[in-house]
Amino acid sequence: MNRDMGQMTDELLVKYLLEEANEAEQQQVIAWITASAENKKYYDHFSLVWEKSKKHAVTSKVDTDIAWQKFQQRVQQDEAGSAKVIEMPLRSMGWMRIAAMLVILLGSAWTLYNIIGIGKPEMIAIHSEDKVLIDTLPDGSIVTLNKNSSLSYPASFKGNSRDIALTGEAFFDVTPDKSKPFIISVNDVKVRVVGTTFNVKHTAERTEVVVETGIVEVSKKDKGIKVMPKEKAVVLKNKAMPVKETSTDELYNYYRTREFVCNGTPLWRLVDVLNEVYNADIVIENELLKNLPLTTTFHNETLDSILSVVGETFNIKVERNGNRIILK
Repeated sequence: MNRDMGQMTDELLVKYLLEEANEAEQQQVIAWITASAENKKYYDHFSLVWEKSKKHAVTSKVDTDIAWQKFQQRVQQDEAGSAKVIEMPLRSMGWMRIAAMLVILLGSAWTLYNIIGIGKPEMIAIHSEDKVLIDTLPDGSIVTLNKNSSLSYPASFKGNSRDIALTGEAFFDVTPDKSKPFIISVNDVKVRVVGTTFNVKHTAERTEVVVETGIVEVSKKDKGIKVMPKEKAVVLKNKAMPVKETSTDELYNYYRTREFVCNGTPLWRLVDVLNEVYNADIVIENELLKNLPLTTTFHNETLDSILSVVGETFNIKVERNGNRIILK
């Protein structure tokens, strides 16, 4: 395969997707993904096929012991001269056996990389890297992709659904089509709509879906909820069930509008967003300041300018200590 796996293996990627990797392994996978655009592309494609293959695995009668042995043989054949496949006792590798079954269902490790088989549409992957991107999907739906995010989708939507995969954050304006639902795979979370506008944000610990118009179904495995406008769904990594909350501000929209809209927004919430957007280290030293409500709009302003307004509005000090900014 045309990629540099380095210290990475397909088995470890499967373990990561199954959320069975320990902290060190998680860090290893994340470091590998972010090391190059090629690695990121491979992971996005791998994740997309993984999600699709799980549907077929439920009814499969494949012998997983034999499947794992065949998987090892195929990797050795497809990647002759690359990393050695280490034999390990099958009884201690339940998750690897699951991985093997799914890989065999798809054909081979080569299929995992290309995601192109007989009758399979060409796949397109876009990566925003250090800038916000706007892309139009084959059905006319418009996606605004935040920085450091990626999206994978087919060149044409065939079949009974419009399936895409997201890593990071994006705002969707989906073209209505009740006969062909729009389904987003975000790691182990599914977002299903037929035509609406909403924002999806995924981090290592949580996935958040904020709805602007229409109805959005958010599910994790077999447990889901319906989310209406002015509501959001929060799915935590260590929780099985999505939780519905009221969406209390519009700060999630900053990367589309270049505005920080505060309408009675508590100071701690604005600080959290500023830290994320500007890669800053702002801390509120005085606990009594955290819930002070702020009502204003900052349009395409610098961090110093925003903090200056905050300081004057609440009559608080803004001090710098190295890279840390202290509000007190």
